[in-house]
Amino acid sequence: MSVTVYVSATLRVFVNRNQELKARGNTIKEVLENLRDEYPELEKALFEEDGRIRPFVAVYVNEKNVTGQQETALQEGDILRLLPAIAGGAPVTSVISDERRKEIALDDKEIERYNKHLMLREISVKGQKRIRAARVVVIGLGALGSPVIQYLAAAGVGTLGIIDFDEVSLGNLQSQVIHGTRDVNRPKIASARDGIRAINPSVKVVAEKVKVDADNIEEFIEDYDIVVDCTDNYKSRYLINDACVLLKKPLVFGAIYQYEGQVSVFDTKQGPCYRCQFPAPPPAGLVPTCAEGGTISPLAGIVGSFQANEVLKLIIGGGESLVGKMLVIDTWNLHTSILQVEKNEACPLCGSHPSILEVEDFDYEDFCGLKEEETEIPVEGIEADDLADRIERGDPMTIVDVREPHERAIQRFPNAIVIPIGQLVRRMKELDPDVDTIFVCREGKRSILAINTLREAGYKGPMYNLKGGIEAAKNIIFSNEGAWL
Repeated sequence: MSVTVYVSATLRVFVNRNQELKARGNTIKEVLENLRDEYPELEKALFEEDGRIRPFVAVYVNEKNVTGQQETALQEGDILRLLPAIAGGAPVTSVISDERRKEIALDDKEIERYNKHLMLREISVKGQKRIRAARVVVIGLGALGSPVIQYLAAAGVGTLGIIDFDEVSLGNLQSQVIHGTRDVNRPKIASARDGIRAINPSVKVVAEKVKVDADNIEEFIEDYDIVVDCTDNYKSRYLINDACVLLKKPLVFGAIYQYEGQVSVFDTKQGPCYRCQFPAPPPAGLVPTCAEGGTISPLAGIVGSFQANEVLKLIIGGGESLVGKMLVIDTWNLHTSILQVEKNEACPLCGSHPSILEVEDFDYEDFCGLKEEETEIPVEGIEADDLADRIERGDPMTIVDVREPHERAIQRFPNAIVIPIGQLVRRMKELDPDVDTIFVCREGKRSILAINTLREAGYKGPMYNLKGGIEAAKNIIFSNEGAWL
């Protein structure tokens, strides 16, 4: 029996960059085993040691979530989707009470400003008053946060909280459209606040230059009606999700990678939380981040606009919500799906017997199961200046670049052997076990995973990780020889 397997972009490196695969099997388990036989590199990414699917990957048949149900029978022509974290809602009631709505009065200028909303039967005067009464906090003012705050400000949200600890860099400007060239090196909250005021000076802006953590997250979101997650890392996503569940706040989630985006609304009053869909994030380095893998500029605008749209539906009330659903967008291949997200009764946060009773900080590697046991050999690292000295002396060694082609097109490492991480095991005979092998990636995370992967495969030669990766080395190694092109 033949089925189509749709592979999300973050996993395509393990299947020769194929988006869709034809595979045979009568059950999900048989199909995945056949895929593993055809693409051996997929095993490390997809399966735990005991054969179970890794918890950061959700599995769908057509549009039904069947994660953990590997014996599910398949029909000819079914579509099996592998959806990793990057990234039926009934019509919702408004998060803004009638009492708060009635406290708002629209003046003549506001009636003129919001006339396009007022003409919509679903919004009208009552809905616009709810928007004016709403308090929304946006965490992360980068690619996703930019369109979210622009459209919420334009829509007339009464109070916008904006949270980010970072400063604007030149590399942000491709997709973070709330910031401009003159804002480089300014705090993102400063340029975002200026952008909001330029769009709609009547919006109250509460700006916080802070990095959210377990100690402060509840303090920064407790006074808001809706929380919008526009962050770009897994640790923040789990912290924000946990705080929203514990404080009973609806969370509008978005994530992007290359050409793909995910949007959902996690509101445990009506449906699941983020942990129900993705119990644990991928191991550090296994799946590149958007900073490592890049994103096409308009993708953030598309996904951020959907997030803003979901926020407004929560405020106004009515409409088909993404509570209990996830919108998945592939802009390059013009493919969209709305997938069901089921509430997990075993969820440690929102299930029937929760074990997480407060927001907890956590060690990312421990949370992902990557903590080295005392019996494991630690991964040795080498500093960039030490590697530069060894190169200058001509010491015998092999440098292996495990990054993807599009990354190397931006910054290449001279004289390195190129072996993407998904090919290491079958190409390890290219390495000389009698000399040191130095592994490099962008930030020094995937190279650690590469070393551990080769150890498990039985490679015995000495291996070292370039600490901090290319980012730490670019001003030291060959910086004056045209290496960074």
